[in-house]
This record gives sequence, C-alpha cells and structure tokens, in this order.
Amino acid sequence: MTEDGIYVYAIVRADHPLPSGPGGVGDPPGAVERLDEGRLAAVVSPAPPKLRARRRDLLAHQELLLALAGAGPVLPMRFGMVAADESVVRRQLSDSEERHLAALADLAGRVEINVKALPADDSLAALVQGDATIRGLRETVRRRPGYEANLRLGEAVATALSRRAAEAGREIVRALTPRARAVAAGPEVSGCQVNTSFLVDRGDSADFTAEAERLARQHRDRVVLRVAGPLPCYSFLEPRALAGRAGG
Repeated sequence: MTEDGIYVYAIVRADHPLPSGPGGVGDPPGAVERLDEGRLAAVVSPAPPKLRARRRDLLAHQELLLALAGAGPVLPMRFGMVAADESVVRRQLSDSEERHLAALADLAGRVEINVKALPADDSLAALVQGDATIRGLRETVRRRPGYEANLRLGEAVATALSRRAAEAGREIVRALTPRARAVAAGPEVSGCQVNTSFLVDRGDSADFTAEAERLARQHRDRVVLRVAGPLPCYSFLEPRALAGRAGG
C-alpha cells in the first residue's frame, strides 16, 4: 500500500472471490486486493493521493461493489473511506467480526432498491382543478397582476406540488413495503419529498422495480418517481436495521 493509506471498498467473508475485471479508484486504477482477517476480509486498494469525488472514481467504486455483490453478500463502504494503514483495517475486522458476520448473513441473496419521489411539475392543470386556494390566487393574478400576487401564487403552487408528491410518495412506499424484507428512510434530498430504500430478495428485484414503475404511472399526476437499483445494501449494514423487516 502507499503512504496515502488504504482505500476500503467493502467488508466480505474471507472466502469471497474478487472480480477479475474492475480496477480500483485512482489514475491508473489501483490494484484491488482482499485483506483477510479471521473469517472476514476487507476489499482494498492503495489510496490515491488527493482523492476527490470525481466521476471516474465514483464509477470505479460503484462498479467494483456491484461486481462483488454478484458473488455474495457485501457490506459496502461509502465512497472515500480511507484507513491509515493495514493494522487499522485488521483491528476493525477483528473487533467487529461477529457483528459483521451477522450483517452479511442477513444480506445474503438480497439487494437494495431506492425510491425517490419528486413533485410532478407538469401537473399544474390537475392541481388548479383540485385546489380552490390555487384557483383563487390565479384569478387574483389575472385581475390584478403584480409582483406580490405572482409571488403568492408561485409559493402556493410550489407548496401544493410538494405536498401532493409527498402524499403520493408515502402511498407508494406503503404499497411497496409488503414486497420488501426491510425498509429504511434515507436522508433528506433537496427537491425530493420521499427518499426510501427497500431490502429485496435478488430474485424479486425485477418484479419489485416493475411494480414501483406501475405505481409511478398510476400517480403520475402528482409525483415523479425515480427508482434506482439493484444497489449494494448501503442502508442495511447493521443486523438491528433488519429487525423491523416486512417480509418473513
């Protein structure tokens, strides 16, 4: 490894095979290795100097995780995880071995699918038809146009579009939840009313995505749904995160 440290992609079982294709982050791509410690291993490469979240490196990180996940359960690290040296990585693996093994067992054969709900900006006609307040403000603008009236109308429309998207997004999440092993709310994202991840059996992921897209069409007058996956299981790394799973 290098004096810049060790870049860590994931934690896997010690017998997890490394993919032959993808290289690591950096230019040229770093050589990916498996650092074994007991029954676990960390997938690592030399940390490049002055690491930045450049598109090339973000893609290299993601592609390696997806390739690893194709061979078994993975505890993925977020982009930019760098350890000072090999001893730090080994100590972490050793100290948390049982916890990591339990998480890997829970994630075996499963993937993450993320759903984000955003306002449907092209649904103004439906909004005006269904909201008396918006209709009144629009009539005010038509009769007495001006900055203040336009501002109030614009704010009311934005608020109503966001509210409708949030309501539709929550309905979609409720409809999808019985199809998932576990559900996790994601962090707030600007412009996004719902950000939820689902833990899904790998074999069910295509049907799950198809159902999410069907629900998106059903609610398209209120919401734009962005469905991403299958993804590495970033949102379900701890065994306790699976305690409230929806499925059996």
